[in-house]
Amino acid sequence: MARSYVAEARRRALGRRRERIGPIVERLAVEHSDATIALRFRSDVELLISVMLSAQTTDVNVNRVTERLFTKYRRPEDYLAVPVEELEQDIFATGFYRQKTKSIRGAMRVLLDEFDGEVPRRLDDLMRLPGVARKTANVVAAELGHAQGIVVDTHVRRLSQRLGLTRYEDPVKIERDLVRIVPRADWGRLPHLLIWHGRRVCVARSPRCPDCVLVDLCPSARLLAEPG
Repeated sequence: MARSYVAEARRRALGRRRERIGPIVERLAVEHSDATIALRFRSDVELLISVMLSAQTTDVNVNRVTERLFTKYRRPEDYLAVPVEELEQDIFATGFYRQKTKSIRGAMRVLLDEFDGEVPRRLDDLMRLPGVARKTANVVAAELGHAQGIVVDTHVRRLSQRLGLTRYEDPVKIERDLVRIVPRADWGRLPHLLIWHGRRVCVARSPRCPDCVLVDLCPSARLLAEPG
């Protein structure tokens, strides 16, 4: 289906991807002026922990857990000072708590051993932390003001496909396509805009195309509206 949207964009002469991305970002920025990360944190370490905990669960659930967690654990050392079982219990509600506990403790140990307890800014350094893959590293780097790539989650993937910005399913290939056409200054905010638009308007099963500010730029709008 994503491939047909790319072809449809050409057929309808909507303009090249690089020409459409500017208006797409501008319109979404007006429509979702409140778009920002939903996770709540007060420090770089809390940001890193929140993003690590968000795997396979909702931001709402993570915020519920971290409200108490971040009162108890304030520094990297704190996550290593308690028994493993205690930390597992404290993050139990986020799911996959054993693996997340192992990753968090490993990441905190590397922060202390190699980065003086500070969260690094470089993507390559972030990905050296246990449990931190590219998506997590991209989120953390962007929120710290050092975006070095574009976060691709389920919303970003779906909207990028529907907008004819990529034909791929693989997040790495989608990111590669987006990086080629999105101005670097927008790498950090584009994912938030697409995520909020995906939650509010371009939902997975029943996209509200008539209410969409991108309808004239979106090659999938007509296809989604057609029966069958």
